[in-house]
Amino acid sequence: MSDDQSKALKLIVTGGAGYVGGVCAARLIEAGHEVTVVDDLSTGHADAVHPQARFVEGDAAEVARDILGEGFDGVLHFAAKSLVGESMVDPAKYWQGNVVTSLGLLEAMRAHGTPRLVFSSTAATYGEPDVSPIPETAPTRPTNTYGATKLAIDHAITSFAHAHGIAAVSLRYFNVAGAYGAFGERHTTETHLIPLVLQVATGDRERIQIYGDDYPTADGTAVRDYIHVADLADAHLLALRHARAGEHRIYNLGSGTGFSVLEVIEACRTATGHAIPAVVAPRRAGDPSTLVASSDLAREELGWRPERTDLTGIVGDAWEFTRSRLANQA
Repeated sequence: MSDDQSKALKLIVTGGAGYVGGVCAARLIEAGHEVTVVDDLSTGHADAVHPQARFVEGDAAEVARDILGEGFDGVLHFAAKSLVGESMVDPAKYWQGNVVTSLGLLEAMRAHGTPRLVFSSTAATYGEPDVSPIPETAPTRPTNTYGATKLAIDHAITSFAHAHGIAAVSLRYFNVAGAYGAFGERHTTETHLIPLVLQVATGDRERIQIYGDDYPTADGTAVRDYIHVADLADAHLLALRHARAGEHRIYNLGSGTGFSVLEVIEACRTATGHAIPAVVAPRRAGDPSTLVASSDLAREELGWRPERTDLTGIVGDAWEFTRSRLANQA
């Protein structure tokens, strides 16, 4: 976008019934844009769709072929299969659900002349990096099928941008946390550390396991990146604004330092007021000691400045969302 940066846009958000996509759709609507959410609800929730968004249930590529002719200004693509473990035992589900669907979406955009795309990629495309924080110049060597499919989509986006003039941006990040009002994290199969720790506070889990306490880190536990979901959504809005025709830009989004497992557990204890018992278990095979992404390029070129960087505050938002949902279910 250049001279129309303040223009209200007509946008599709795929996966907008999910966690990050739902928050991004909310932020887009607050910014004055017209949003259509597309989600097949395989992992998303219909009540996570912003009430002011139009909702179309279905496969991202199939729906895009049907409605992109209505004249959309862009697509923000979050819809994806995202369980690392599942991707290793059922790779076909991930190549079909992530890559084939994304190719169909790209082709629908080409056919209808849709000019902009912001893609929710992942820092898992880098695998186990040689340096940390991870820059965009780091080699891409994904260690699981999920990361491999996201990298394949990034390559496809580059091809379509160059061949068909699409203005595209991919954002690569690790762990998203926190909540934004009524929009928060809830997965049928939960694998993320913060919600798992909060399950101990709610009584749904007896204790949290710490997989290894002998890493070469300050406290011996693994260090990971955590970004507040609202800051992440804001990065997508900035990417939409800065996308340039015929180019595919890739940005890493990260805290720059990361937090250890013990730091996360302690922040959860502080935010919830619960003791949260923890036990040490053996390391999991293939778990690196530190995974943190650098966001220097995003700060420089997009002007992205995360505002919600306090870990206890991030966890506190997630805890408030969790408590609100429990109260509504009572």
